[in-house]
This record gives sequence, C-alpha cells and structure tokens, in this order.
Amino acid sequence: MKEQKRIILISLVTGIVLMVMKFAAYFLTNSNFILTDAAESIVNVVASSFAFYSIYLASMPRDENHPYGHGKVEYFSVFIEGALIGIAGVIIVLKSVYSFFNPEAIKDLLQGAIIIGFTGAINGGLGYYMIQKGRSLKSITIEADGRHLLTDTVTSVGLVIGLLLIYFTQILWLDSALSILVGCYILYTGYKLIRRSVAGLMDETDFIVVSDMVKVLDDNRRSEWIDIHNLRAQKYGSELHIDCHLTLPNYFDLIKVHEEVKMVETLVNDKAGIRTEFFIHTDPCIPKCCHYCSMPNCPIRAEAKREDIPWTMDIVMRNKKHYEQ
Repeated sequence: MKEQKRIILISLVTGIVLMVMKFAAYFLTNSNFILTDAAESIVNVVASSFAFYSIYLASMPRDENHPYGHGKVEYFSVFIEGALIGIAGVIIVLKSVYSFFNPEAIKDLLQGAIIIGFTGAINGGLGYYMIQKGRSLKSITIEADGRHLLTDTVTSVGLVIGLLLIYFTQILWLDSALSILVGCYILYTGYKLIRRSVAGLMDETDFIVVSDMVKVLDDNRRSEWIDIHNLRAQKYGSELHIDCHLTLPNYFDLIKVHEEVKMVETLVNDKAGIRTEFFIHTDPCIPKCCHYCSMPNCPIRAEAKREDIPWTMDIVMRNKKHYEQ
C-alpha cells in the first residue's frame, strides 16, 4: 500500500500545481474554453485527496465489522470522482450556454494555449503511468485517477486546437461552442466512472479477471479435481473472493480433501496475478461423474472416461455438476 499512497500523493501535488497554472491561463485570457479545463482541475485535486484517504482505509486489516476487509471503499472513491466530474460538466455546459448568448471579450489566446498544452502533456504522462501502476497493483482507484488524467489530456488537446482556431479565425463564438462540446465529453466520462463504481458495489462479476482465473485452473487442473461449479466472485479492492464447489473422489479422507483445496488456492494466488481468497465447498463424486473423470486407477469407477469438459466461465458458474449440464 505504500507505493499506492506515494502514487496518489504525486497525483495530488501535481494536480494542485497544474490547477494554479490553468486558472492563471483563464484569468489571462478570460476564455470559457480554458475555464472548462480549470474547473475540471479542481475535481482532479478533490478526487485525488479522497483517493489518498480511500487507499489508506483499504490498507487497514480486517476486523469484526469488516470481515472481508475495507477494499470496497475504493469503489466509493471512484463514485465520488465520477460524481464530481459530472457536476463539473454540468456547470461548464451551463456557463458556456450563457456565454454563447452573452459573449465577453477574450485575449492572449496564444499564451493561454501554450500553458494548457504544457499542463496537458504533464497530465498525459502521469495518467499513463497511473493506469499501468493501477493495473499491476490491482487498484481501481489509481487506475480510475489515471484515466481521469488521460481524459484531462484529451480535453487539453482539444483546447489547444480550439484556442488556435479561435486565434487565427477570430470567430469568438467558437469559444463557448467548443466549451459546450468539452462539457458534454466530461459528463460522459463522469457517467462511465459512476457506472464502474456501481458495478463494483453491486458485486457485478469482473468477467476479465474471473476468466483469467478460470483459465489458470483449467490449464493446471489435477486429475483429482473432477469438476468445479457454482463459482461466484466478489472483488474487494485489489483482492478477489471466490465461492465455489469442488468435486473430489468420494473415498478421499479429510486430510486429502484439505490438501486438494489448499492446492487450488495456492495455484490461483501464484499464477492468476490477483490475490484471491477461496471458500470451497467440496462435493463427493458419484457414478454419473465417471464419464468425464480423469482419476487414474480409481477403485470405484463405474464406466470409462469418454469426454473432456473444459472449464469455462459458462460451465463453472452454473450450480450443477458437469454431468447435469
């Protein structure tokens, strides 16, 4: 968690510096177009501040009140960031519509474009770095903050192009018209972040993460693991929680059953790239399992194996043994 805190702190300090520069550009030019970027930078600072706190909270150990840990707080962080972006987008659109019908004089657009271009380049580099780190550290907060900064970079590129267009054409109403377009884009970005946070809070399955985990199990499955079914996944920050049923030979004793369950957990944690906690319910095999069971020298086999059933998301998530599917 120390590295996550350091990354968010860098984002916060950088955001404050760039926010001051953007507002300086706005006061220099009096451009609504630049104000859209400056207003969004306030969101960057507030969001990074809350992200820093959420990562601190997510790093706290489990307790009686939070038996699954505090990782879900990262989804609240993303929700607040998305909501703030949305509010900023609404304000920008309203202000730009007003200014479209009540235009004000703008000036020094070339200097403003240079300042905004510089801040956009900084945000672009930092955003790309944070997305890569967010993925490697399995932190939705850092990744969301990085995507927000990349959105800010796209906005800045549009700003620079728009400011140069206004500067060379002297069509002043373009300032408000382009601001409205940028405001709508910011609104859409806020919606996507809110949608992602709600999905996490509602325990929507992360199909990419779970598919990778299932593939690891399928590629490394043991003969003793006859089938896996009724698999359900929940994400808590950077951790994955899995409930599933594992069918094992019915003549295994409790010690052997425990060893096999532990092997499943160790395999996924070593090779799936995400820290995973398993709650595995073990089922005994029955004669109907024999036709897809690979267990060698089985003393109770009722029929020869005649089918290979690959473990896929569709199969392992059903609440049925493979012979029932």
